[in-house]
Amino acid sequence: MSKSKARVARALEDAGIETRIVEAGQARTAQEAADAVGCDIDQIAKSIIFRGETSGDVLLFLTAGGNRVDDTRAATVAGEPLGRADAALIRARTGFAIGGVAPVGHLNPIRAFLDPRLLDFAEIWAAAGTPRHVFAMNPQELPRITGAQIADFTSVS
Repeated sequence: MSKSKARVARALEDAGIETRIVEAGQARTAQEAADAVGCDIDQIAKSIIFRGETSGDVLLFLTAGGNRVDDTRAATVAGEPLGRADAALIRARTGFAIGGVAPVGHLNPIRAFLDPRLLDFAEIWAAAGTPRHVFAMNPQELPRITGAQIADFTSVS
């Protein structure tokens, strides 16, 4: 098991989340991930990372697969202008490669925001630390295990 996937499994276990990590293949889009696990596109929790232009922090936006993060709304929610977080910064701060950023198991504490659309489902799927692995969970647990603030920062793709 990769270090990243093991870190996610440990974080989920420590949070009391009972799930299993499954291989979804190389799902490059939310729709491909949804097709791989047999769910609706909005049941895929995308992890979008931005860099705070003022703070220098990385910020995590967890959004439903069919939505996209609206840059202006996200900056308002974050309370600062947002910029692009490159692959090196994402890996250094979260410990994950792009495409495998999980909602939990980050190397460093991270401010997180949650798309309320994800809360409409009994089960969602999220990246499990690699671009090929996902796990299912009850989305009602996301605020507790991530510290994410529920906020409106999306627009429909």
